[in-house]
Amino acid sequence: MVIDVKILKPHRRGFLTGLLAMGVVPASTWADAGLPSYLSAAATTDGTYVLCGLNKALDILFRIPLPARGHAAAAHPTRPEAVAFARRPGTFAVVIDCVSGIEKARLTAPKGRHFYGHGAFSESGNWLFTTENDFERGRGRVGVWDVATGYKRVAEFDSGGIGPHDIKRMPNSDMLVIANGGIDTHPDTGRTKLNIATMQSNLSYIQDGSVIETAVLTAEHQKSSMRHLAVNGTGDVAIGMQWQGDGVAPALIARHKRGRDIIHAALSEDMLRALNGYIGSIAYAQDGTTIGATSPRGNIIDIYRADDMSLSARSTITDVCGIAPSARGFALTTGLGTRGFDGDGHPTLRKAVDQAWDNHLIVV
Repeated sequence: MVIDVKILKPHRRGFLTGLLAMGVVPASTWADAGLPSYLSAAATTDGTYVLCGLNKALDILFRIPLPARGHAAAAHPTRPEAVAFARRPGTFAVVIDCVSGIEKARLTAPKGRHFYGHGAFSESGNWLFTTENDFERGRGRVGVWDVATGYKRVAEFDSGGIGPHDIKRMPNSDMLVIANGGIDTHPDTGRTKLNIATMQSNLSYIQDGSVIETAVLTAEHQKSSMRHLAVNGTGDVAIGMQWQGDGVAPALIARHKRGRDIIHAALSEDMLRALNGYIGSIAYAQDGTTIGATSPRGNIIDIYRADDMSLSARSTITDVCGIAPSARGFALTTGLGTRGFDGDGHPTLRKAVDQAWDNHLIVV
């Protein structure tokens, strides 16, 4: 295990030594891991995979080995612990102590299931929720894992649709919102999509294991697969989609508020075509008034006004995908190893590191 930065400072070490001498063992916090602002999986030039912690300037604080390619991660709300998920259709997730780099636990999807690369902690941090495919029944499930018992699986419930991908917790609650992409797959056929002609994506809101509201796309958007989500402080949900039909997608970015219809961003056909049918990640700015969306296939980052979903800026960045809120607008990572910021359509990028960032940049 290699950690790039010595994150336990001398004065902290001395303080801990004194407490240990008194028989007091303080709980670790994210400060002990260098106060990372973000987590991201990456592939190194030697063919191995890592999970990285980055500070608000996007400096790398630590790099911890992963057993295979990662997709996204979930950061525990209080302690320096992250769950790194395998890329769909992976069957493992690794729980990592981000101070020591030690693997604390490994989650294995139950027989007949695979993960979708995303998960979310409860507000207390006592539970982890994972999106899963019950591929024999062609139905989405959400697994529940008990953190206190070393991430023992204790329950599961229906995701409200087929192909649940991203999962987020609504603000100041344990209500979950899930992007059910609508696409049926089976490990025997890899990533082949089995039901495109009849697919139906939806957004489901779940409280205490029960679906309490569902938002469904209209017939025009039937072949839009809702994949990635962002939630602002007032509970508005931004949606990034991937088009499964022929021709140009009718829309790829949308917003939803509970009890209302889905609102799509209005773009010209040429501007939609440039996105190449694919949104890789989506984020709200810190103030919740703008939405950033990335298209690695189109090499584009778009910034939208959240109130009317109008486009305010578009920039070209090769293989851009990871995006998260930042004091500078949005933090960005690319598959070429560059990272930087964009808030007004004038992105600034830093020199590439010796690794390729994976799809998502996760806020700690």
